[in-house]
Amino acid sequence: MAKEFMLYIRNAGDAKAALSADEHLKFIKQCEVYIGQLKSQNKLIAAQPIVREGCIISKSGDAWNNIPIDPNKQVQVGYYHIFANDINEAIEIAKQNPEFAFVPSATIEVRPVKTKETQTNFIYPK
Repeated sequence: MAKEFMLYIRNAGDAKAALSADEHLKFIKQCEVYIGQLKSQNKLIAAQPIVREGCIISKSGDAWNNIPIDPNKQVQVGYYHIFANDINEAIEIAKQNPEFAFVPSATIEVRPVKTKETQTNFIYPK
């Protein structure tokens, strides 16, 4: 039975700024092909890029902290929510991501998704 995994894509700074307009368009088109292949194999749940702005919030005692995301540091730039039989298959799917062909600093974090609580049988919504 297939399990759910998240592929979190990260780049250093604005890594794609070095791409020419033609290279960037080629990258986007290869991402569209990658997404199409995952969809045709019934492996894709969702995929979206993430804008390089936002904030990180945390709480310390009664005070909230709101730290703007620094787009010059390594940032998460997108995600893929996929189905795979196991983590090894999820890793192989991640290795095919076009990000690696265009962005030398790209990393992808591969994480299993917990869909159900074993203690309470609560099923998380999609």
